[in-house]
Amino acid sequence: MDPSPHTLWTNLQDEDISVQNVQDILTVIDDDLWVAAACFDRLLNDVEVQRSLLELGISRTAKVVQRVQHSLSLGDSGAESDISSWFKESPVDAQLCRIRLVLLERLDRLNTFVEICKESPRTEADDTDMDIDEEWEDDPWAGENAGPSSAAQKTKSMEPPIPLTEFLVENMAEIACFFASQEYTSALRILMLYHTSILWPFRFTILDNIPGHTHPSEYRDILPAYDVNSDAELDPPSNTWREYPDWVETVEVKVAILESFEDEEDNSAFDGSKRVDPLPVEHITQWYKRRVDYVITSTGMIDLALATIQHGASQGVPDLDELGEELSLLSRLVYDAPYVPDADADNDWTLSRWRSMDPASVVQAYLAHSTPTTVAKDISRLVIPYLFVLEARAERASQPEHDLHNRLLYEYILSTPLNIAAAIFEASKPTSPAAQRLIRNDEDLARLALACLYGSDSRNEWPTMSRIFECLPVWDINPDSEDEADETDSTIISLGAFVTPSTIRPRCTPSDLFFFFKPLPLVSLSRALDILDVHLEAGEILSRWNVAAPLRWFLQSTNDVVEQRAWANRMARRVGSPSPDMGGLGDWDWLLDDMLKLTGPNENGIRSAFGLLSPAELSSIFFGGVLSSGKFDIAKNLLYKGDKLALDHMKVEEVCLSISREFYDNASSGNYKFGDMKLAYDCLDVPSTSDRLIREKEFIEATSRLSSFNVMSRPGIPISPIEVRLTKDRLSLISRVLSSNSDAYKHTQVILDLLHKLGFRDDRVAEVKTLAMLADTALQAEDFTRAFETSDAMISAVLKLRSSVPPGVTDAKVQEVSEVCWIACFQLGRQPEFLDIEKKLLLLGRALELCPADKINDVLTSWRQLEKEDLQARRDRLAHRSTSPHKRPIAQKTASSLQARLHDLHMTASPLMNAEDAAALASRTFNRVASNFPFTVGSMGRSVFPQDDGRSHSRDDSRHRFDGEEVSTQASRVLQKGIGWLLGADEG
Repeated sequence: MDPSPHTLWTNLQDEDISVQNVQDILTVIDDDLWVAAACFDRLLNDVEVQRSLLELGISRTAKVVQRVQHSLSLGDSGAESDISSWFKESPVDAQLCRIRLVLLERLDRLNTFVEICKESPRTEADDTDMDIDEEWEDDPWAGENAGPSSAAQKTKSMEPPIPLTEFLVENMAEIACFFASQEYTSALRILMLYHTSILWPFRFTILDNIPGHTHPSEYRDILPAYDVNSDAELDPPSNTWREYPDWVETVEVKVAILESFEDEEDNSAFDGSKRVDPLPVEHITQWYKRRVDYVITSTGMIDLALATIQHGASQGVPDLDELGEELSLLSRLVYDAPYVPDADADNDWTLSRWRSMDPASVVQAYLAHSTPTTVAKDISRLVIPYLFVLEARAERASQPEHDLHNRLLYEYILSTPLNIAAAIFEASKPTSPAAQRLIRNDEDLARLALACLYGSDSRNEWPTMSRIFECLPVWDINPDSEDEADETDSTIISLGAFVTPSTIRPRCTPSDLFFFFKPLPLVSLSRALDILDVHLEAGEILSRWNVAAPLRWFLQSTNDVVEQRAWANRMARRVGSPSPDMGGLGDWDWLLDDMLKLTGPNENGIRSAFGLLSPAELSSIFFGGVLSSGKFDIAKNLLYKGDKLALDHMKVEEVCLSISREFYDNASSGNYKFGDMKLAYDCLDVPSTSDRLIREKEFIEATSRLSSFNVMSRPGIPISPIEVRLTKDRLSLISRVLSSNSDAYKHTQVILDLLHKLGFRDDRVAEVKTLAMLADTALQAEDFTRAFETSDAMISAVLKLRSSVPPGVTDAKVQEVSEVCWIACFQLGRQPEFLDIEKKLLLLGRALELCPADKINDVLTSWRQLEKEDLQARRDRLAHRSTSPHKRPIAQKTASSLQARLHDLHMTASPLMNAEDAAALASRTFNRVASNFPFTVGSMGRSVFPQDDGRSHSRDDSRHRFDGEEVSTQASRVLQKGIGWLLGADEG
């Protein structure tokens, strides 16, 4: 027995259903509800089969509509109630009407789906694959595993965004949001067109699901617009698949059906049953602004935000003009302004950031990466439109600022580097047409150039500065009166003071200078440009010799001779030069010509960089520069063979001495055979010989000799030449030589020669003191023979000096050398280790002869003690040998001299005092004298005066008190302490 149609349909799988199956099975079933339900239950992805099911189901429900319409009077006021009652009494009719409503809605969706499939675009990948397939259509290598054909690929590219089965039953608003999020804008447009009543309440939710990077032109048909007639949101265009709605689609019937099936889950056919009115225009404006913020925040794509606003404005949405202006200006910054990827670390531009910027910052941002070749064009196409917008806004706000354009442009020029400013000035030349000039006011052009140039710290952009100067206007203006000329010069002087740094303004900026130049009249501006011309020429000259100064320096030094002299010295000392070694005479001639050029005024009477220096002074500075380079042969050629240096002999000598002392003071070693000391020595050979030059050369030789003696300034550190020169008492240097060299005292002539070269050639007092130091050093070394010889030379020098003074005349130098001499003689004559009694007596005799009157008793006491100790030894010597014929007269002479001295003082040797009185007097006298001694008179660690207890002491006693070991120890201690006793009391 064949199965029934109901069984055949129930057992039939979805994928096996075809149009023929629908016609063969369902059409033969008479039960309209069963057939309609069967069409309702089946959802297929095949469009044609699904359409046949829907149309069949709709046709089977047509009878119930006719029956209900026939039974009800729809024109009565209670029609809706009648329908509800009918559906309650006839559930089958209600069910059929509900199925009809759903099938009609699905049929509409199916038609929409077909349209969406027609509009589905091919993807780029699909197109590429299709091109490849077409190109390799006859690929001989294609086999069983070959890819899909172009036809198959085309079919694939036409697949809908979602399956038909889902499209027919899913929530329409959710489908629309899905299409929006996936950028299926064509599908979304079709959906919004044919299902407006359902999607209208959700329009903004759907729009918000469109990604920010989607261009608004792709979904412009669904963007909100403005209806000028209603002053509200414009109703969107809509379309339907049927000219007239079905009876079951009327509001009354849909409500009645909904009430009958409130517990049913599938009520999608009833979406959009509630009507939403258009929004006020303010809400539309706010939505566009929110959309712009979202686009910029999520993508940073300013052009899309601008396109969105432009579309809204084109649809008549008000209050978007200003936002459009801002986005247009911002888009120019993002897309049209020069861009440097590595430099733009912070290039995340947002509308809030843009709005937070002041106009000056915006101008800076527009031109942040402009180059000299592009800046003029960038200002014309980026900055000037922005400035026009600002002016228009100010006028609309009834707060016009007439100078806004110039103020912002000038601020940028004053803050930009010179090479950028030069390009702007070149685009503003007075010879260019006014419409093409960036700066159209000639006076402002001059003010800006002056401010930029004098406010710059640059020292190496002189070609750029000259380019700027060539762009400036030329006014043939002369002061009409003397007062105007004075006022102009006073202005320039005050400008020099204005650019000089102070505590209030450490640096004068170009903006400060522009403020200074702003009120200047045309006469002063013209004069300032003339001065600028001179300064630029001087700046190029200084730069040529690598002693460039910022342009403001020329203003600061206009009336400062000290500053001009200092810079001339820098130039002469060749801080830098065109030729690195400056080896040729021609280079120095070139330098001299440039320096002289900077002293004279130009044809307008404007002084140059060294205008306060005379040619003679500048020649002196230049000559010193040649000498400081060590080019002494060139210096001689310039001095004796040239005619440019106007220097007399004395000036040449002064310069040579000055440069020589510079070399000397900078020398690290005192050896004058090499280094700076050699330069200091050779520098003195440039001029003709004179006493001053000879003395300076001797001093250099003395310094070199001190260096050879290894004199130390501190332990382990040799004395430097500068320390030698700064030593106030140069005799102390002799003392340091003797104390640091154990054998130096043996070379008397060498030490005296060193003394003479240290500047004491004719100084007898210094010579006597030096001999005294030599004698004392020999005494400390127990070299009594050399000590006596040196003392004898000292005595001769003192006697010679005393003889040169007329009798009765008191001479301070004679008194000083006498003081030194008698103390030295007394010290050596009192030395117990010195065994030559006759020499000691001679020394004590000289001490008696030279000492002051109040010291005679002290010396005489030592004489008597020595005489007592030596008396017996002399008798024994006389008994065993004959008297030497040449000694006796000396002893007699000494004795006679002593007696004569005592007689002059009305004193006698024996009755004056006894031994105890002599000892007491000696002690008191020593304490008084020692406090005035110019040097230490003690020797071997004891006083030069005896501690006389009234007893006679023999030589053996003395030797016993000072044995050899103690003497050696004391001598070493004295040598370690140095020889400070030689410093004169008046030279300390």
